[in-house]
Amino acid sequence: MQLPLEISFRNMEPSEAVEANVREKAGKFERFAKQITRCRIIIEAPHKHKHKGHLYNVTIDVALPGEEIVASRHPDKHHAHEDIYVAIRDAFDATQRQLENYTGKRRAKLKVREEIHYEDIAEV
Repeated sequence: MQLPLEISFRNMEPSEAVEANVREKAGKFERFAKQITRCRIIIEAPHKHKHKGHLYNVTIDVALPGEEIVASRHPDKHHAHEDIYVAIRDAFDATQRQLENYTGKRRAKLKVREEIHYEDIAEV
């Protein structure tokens, strides 16, 4: 990535193990889009119920030329997110799908341009 990775913990203590897991997963984004200019990850425990565990919310914001991808996994929809690593995995999976769509659309545009270019040359 061109810019450093930003990881923020909210309403919880920072964890070196969680941060290492996030850095490892974020490093894989370059396989899908090498032109990433920013990657911001927010991990938070917004609810502190006494009778339930923490439901973690993970938001990933990736900036690309002309595009910004934001993926978030909200705990109210996924009680499996009581495990912070499950919440991180789900957020990264959603971001990866969006990055794959982004690169697929860019490749399709380039392919159309190349086809038009070759047709122009053939006519000359």
